[in-house]
Amino acid sequence: MAKLSLSPKILDVLDFGTPSAERDISRGLEKYFVESPAYHRVRSGAKTILMGNRGAGKSAIFQVLARRERAAGGHVIELSPEDYSYELLSSTMAAENAGSWAKQGAYAAAWKYLIYVLVMKALARKGMRLTKNGGRQIHNYIRDMHGAQQLGPLSLLVSYLKRLEAVKIGPIEAGVRTRELDRLYQLEEIQNLLPALCKVLDSQRVVVLVDELDRGWDSSEDAKAFVSGLFQACVSINALHPNLRVYISLRQELYDDIPALYDDAQKHRDLLEKIYWSEDSLLELIARRIRHSAHENGFAVDALERAGDRACWSAVFAPPPGRGRDESFGYMVDRTLYRPRELIQFCSEALEQARARRSKLPVPYSAIERSEYGYSAERTKDIAAEYRSQYPGLLSVFEAFRSRPPLFRRDELELLCLELACGDVPTHGTASWLPSCDPNDLIEILWRAGLLTARASAEGRFLGSHQVQHLNLAAVRRFRVHAMFHASLGIDAAVVGSAGG
Repeated sequence: MAKLSLSPKILDVLDFGTPSAERDISRGLEKYFVESPAYHRVRSGAKTILMGNRGAGKSAIFQVLARRERAAGGHVIELSPEDYSYELLSSTMAAENAGSWAKQGAYAAAWKYLIYVLVMKALARKGMRLTKNGGRQIHNYIRDMHGAQQLGPLSLLVSYLKRLEAVKIGPIEAGVRTRELDRLYQLEEIQNLLPALCKVLDSQRVVVLVDELDRGWDSSEDAKAFVSGLFQACVSINALHPNLRVYISLRQELYDDIPALYDDAQKHRDLLEKIYWSEDSLLELIARRIRHSAHENGFAVDALERAGDRACWSAVFAPPPGRGRDESFGYMVDRTLYRPRELIQFCSEALEQARARRSKLPVPYSAIERSEYGYSAERTKDIAAEYRSQYPGLLSVFEAFRSRPPLFRRDELELLCLELACGDVPTHGTASWLPSCDPNDLIEILWRAGLLTARASAEGRFLGSHQVQHLNLAAVRRFRVHAMFHASLGIDAAVVGSAGG
């Protein structure tokens, strides 16, 4: 196949998009969006709980879903972190240990109240005066109960929780307390409106999107009840009518940190959609962005439109000297945890390096090498920050691997982990969890966080948690520090050490 050549001027305008889907949607995300099987299952309503690591593309799915639902005439309610942030909520409510009021059931009732009111508001606002098929009841309720107040979503959520809080820890006689709580948990205020809502939903569709639930996350019992209550509310509301769908997204590590969800997974496993990417799908993502950027900037190249994904890549990024045409892709994707945001960031930084030195297309391999340290340093800090609630000070644990060989035998790694737990290798801010970790626990934490890869057999590949869902780490005898961390931690991949290859 002939080599694809692009105009040198494309380098000046080439853009891989922003790492943030919320900003990218206005720049053409829908046009170069990769419609994965995960997206189609969510779009169909078969899956309503979206899980994945930060930067895996959860928000991109929600942004495209919202735009297409609106284009089809549906109502879309997007709840941003500012609308329900646990960080803000926790500053206004009594803590779990101040009366045990904020249990999962209380949050579930408050979430259901909030979402039902928002749905009815959206329908009443759109139709102004609903008069048919039960619409009058909804219109009158919104007018009488929420017409003048105009409370925001967070205020609505807090107001209902405050009502529960007042009953639970207030000076109310026991029998009255029980009756009042039952009324609130059963949503008596709006329960009689649900049949009318179903009639309206026969002809109208409403989609509710709740994204970025980790804002202000502190791993407390209240925080866990806040999220698990939403899960419970989501399942309940989605059973009301096919034309009402509530979608929520959550980072994988937070889901694993909430026993009420993780231990009861069999009840909602059929609703969960986990986002996974492969090398081929990541290559498709970048190639789509290359084609879109060239076309949008007046460089509509027919050959580029017809070219395969690898040809698109090779037209923009040069291989290492003396290597195959798409070897640079393998090098870069091996320095990711298979998250789109990471590859976009790495490609964008290499592009800036090429522009700074007035290079020509394809971007020289030296530009990739020059951009690697900054990329690696940022990703190392970002990964540690993702786990700050469960494993504070994780960055200082990563630092224990600085300048060491990348390969470890199991006994070598266990000794290092034991030294970390005992404090022989100093760390900072880890007192709440590290001393209680045995070596096997710490190895699993580092593998799940992405720092370590593991080789299950003598002839097999080193695999990370982003490449395989389940791995018997207890049987693994060889480990390797993931290449994404090498530059940041001063690890020389050429130094093999006693672990061998």
